[in-house]
Amino acid sequence: MEDVVIVGSGCAGWTAALYAARANLKPLVLTGHLPGGLLTTTTIVENFPGFPDGVDGYELMTRMQKQAERFGARVRMASLEAANLQTRPFELVVDGETLRTRALIIATGATHRKLGLESEARLENKGVTYCATCDGALPIFRNKPLVVVGGGDSACEEALYLTRFGSVVYLVHRRDQLRASKIMADRALAHPKIKPVWNSVVTEILDVQQDRVTGVRLRNVKTNEERLLECAGVFIAIGHVPNTAPFKGQLEMDEAGYILTRRGPLTSVPGVFVAGDCADPYYRQAVTAAGMGCAAAIEAERFLAAESR
Repeated sequence: MEDVVIVGSGCAGWTAALYAARANLKPLVLTGHLPGGLLTTTTIVENFPGFPDGVDGYELMTRMQKQAERFGARVRMASLEAANLQTRPFELVVDGETLRTRALIIATGATHRKLGLESEARLENKGVTYCATCDGALPIFRNKPLVVVGGGDSACEEALYLTRFGSVVYLVHRRDQLRASKIMADRALAHPKIKPVWNSVVTEILDVQQDRVTGVRLRNVKTNEERLLECAGVFIAIGHVPNTAPFKGQLEMDEAGYILTRRGPLTSVPGVFVAGDCADPYYRQAVTAAGMGCAAAIEAERFLAAESR
């Protein structure tokens, strides 16, 4: 029997683990399929407080893990397969084994949203990727034209990173202006290697027959005009999908699958708390996820203390 299980190991998960560990709850952290979360795929994080020169995303997650472990958090490299929140204690299936816990903190984050094209799926890892910092330096992309799809901060960051390797970076966005923060938009549009392609969507990625990316077919959303754009790689940065599938039908969620909260990190099931991007479609920042993780751990501690009285 566990007092607290934390599912997820991004900013929200590690902060929750730190606070729960300092409360002597000896939390068990299930890291998930991507230990450290999406932040581990980022290079320099410039907006996390306390790092005036920025910090590598992977390094930040590693530091958070060590800090939580120092106070007694336990880590298991495993993913949650199923959950039963209708019984107390809660039952979690992890690697075929059933764990039981008195309180649960969900910090499962989100995964990259895909275009949903057949050609996208067939060319994934063959020139189609969702992480510039993971794949941008590969030889197949060097000194070649590249495409980034998206218009937010992530898309701008991907495009800026790829200027180190590509000959030109086309930033394809379905609107006529970026929705990124002003500093990121200005930085991207000012770079001589980044060429915006406005009011356009990707309808096909070429070339499945050659089993590698050779270009994209674009459609102008205002004129419906189509054209081909040659490139060696397509980097998709169009947002995220919350990782909440194991909890569907058991917790209140919105239409997109984000877990709805009552007060702070409280969910529709007493004893289940949530933090980070799986419950936050608005801010989705490392620092807000960390704050939610702190709140979730504090509420879990109060819940367990009240239950013991």
